[in-house]
Amino acid sequence: MTVNVLFAATENRWAEYEAPLRNAVSAAGIDAHIATDITPDQVDYIVYAPNSELQDFTPYTRAKAVLNLWAGVEAIVGNPTLRLPLCRMVDPALTQGMVEWVTGHILRLHLGMDAHIGAAPGTWAPQAPPLAFDTRVSVLGLGELGAACARALSALGFDVAGWSRSQKQIDGITCLSGAEGLDAALARADYCVLLLPKTPETENTINARTLALMPKGARILNPGRGPLIDDAALRAALDSGHIDHATLDVFRVEPLPADDPYWAHPQVTVTPHIASETRAAYSAKTVAENIRRGEADERFLHLVDRDAGY
Repeated sequence: MTVNVLFAATENRWAEYEAPLRNAVSAAGIDAHIATDITPDQVDYIVYAPNSELQDFTPYTRAKAVLNLWAGVEAIVGNPTLRLPLCRMVDPALTQGMVEWVTGHILRLHLGMDAHIGAAPGTWAPQAPPLAFDTRVSVLGLGELGAACARALSALGFDVAGWSRSQKQIDGITCLSGAEGLDAALARADYCVLLLPKTPETENTINARTLALMPKGARILNPGRGPLIDDAALRAALDSGHIDHATLDVFRVEPLPADDPYWAHPQVTVTPHIASETRAAYSAKTVAENIRRGEADERFLHLVDRDAGY
């Protein structure tokens, strides 16, 4: 029997995904009709981006699951009309991209690359950088992306701890949880990587109080969510010298306005929300596997825990 798959996202996403999705679903052995305009009561699966025009799931009475194209689900998980199973997007390219961004920017700061790249010709200042063995990194958020980054940094020799709301266990990583665990993670963080979801509980995790807990000269990297940081508090900590540098990829307002103080701050690196991105050739395979699982009555991959909210 033909499976009807509704692609509910922006037009540019359809142009990007149409061929890879058809190929991935076919390779998974599924006879599927994939389109952007299927009658709601005939839809079996919804491939979904939260910025889609589709916001009311009530008419989709036959659908078995919503397969999110974004890694984050905070923009959809609170939708009161959504009663279907919801699967977050996890794919190798998304994870690999985040690992590369995080490790690359930490190594840039750790090795002091800017001083050599920007040095005047003839400058000879032979000062060896510190070793990773003596450098502590705390990763806030130990989901799929945070855990992968923690493992990669540990493999490079960094002393890595991770914090999450509920206790996790990851080989080689000191895992902390709860309010006391958060304070402990920040107090040891020469580098702090923010990979928490955006929820009411995580907003302004980095604030005046928590910044004061961090060692003088600490560095912050935020490829997670803009609202995790109290921006005024971070700028004050940078100006005072307590925080040495912030590398920021996400912001409360995007694109970051041209007059935002972060652009001109000498201790801030801005990247334009590029830390990680789903690539259709890879993420289409995740979608296809979940459709295959649904048709075989197997458990979906990356099913969202509604009680946890993410």
